[in-house]
Amino acid sequence: MEKERTLWGEFSKGFITTNPLLVLMVGLCSALAISTKVENCIFMGLAVIFVLTCSNVIISLIRNFIPDQIRIPIYIVVIASFVTIVDLTLKTIPAVYERLGVWIPLIVVNCIILARAEGYASDAKVSHALMDGLGIGLGYTIVLLIMSTFRELLGTGKIVMFNTTIVTLGTDKMPVIFILFPGAFITFALLSALLQWYQQHRKPKVKEG
Repeated sequence: MEKERTLWGEFSKGFITTNPLLVLMVGLCSALAISTKVENCIFMGLAVIFVLTCSNVIISLIRNFIPDQIRIPIYIVVIASFVTIVDLTLKTIPAVYERLGVWIPLIVVNCIILARAEGYASDAKVSHALMDGLGIGLGYTIVLLIMSTFRELLGTGKIVMFNTTIVTLGTDKMPVIFILFPGAFITFALLSALLQWYQQHRKPKVKEG
């Protein structure tokens, strides 16, 4: 029997059990590309949380009025509307927009957003859709922040946010590979392996005999 959905359950599942990056393996392209700086990931994470949550809510509200034949185009229109809001907002921060500009429009076809719209929000209550959007978005953001902290610190020897050095290792001689694509794959693989290890050790041990 399927467990009854709770608001906390719909929110918390995005952190581990259905984490979009480490478990569902969707939205990886942008995550691997922008996770060279913590500052980038803060704004990208906020953008995804906003678009995902708002899209989930709107799609859940209108799901009974959407004909099956045109549901995907309607989902894309809803998502694109919120992405446009994010795009116009980030243009007011030129330094950030210059680094993220190419990835913001692609949120429209981000597998995370479309997957939650089609696979969840289209068949969920508004309150559950809201919590799902927040949880999945935060799960995505947390992984981004962990990856970017690891890559920026080990790749450059410091973490810089808003032109201010937050953390420094006191040396510039760091392995540059961590801010290149191989470093992205290495970091992602380590996080994925760590999550698998954690899930395996959480499972209750079956007593023999």
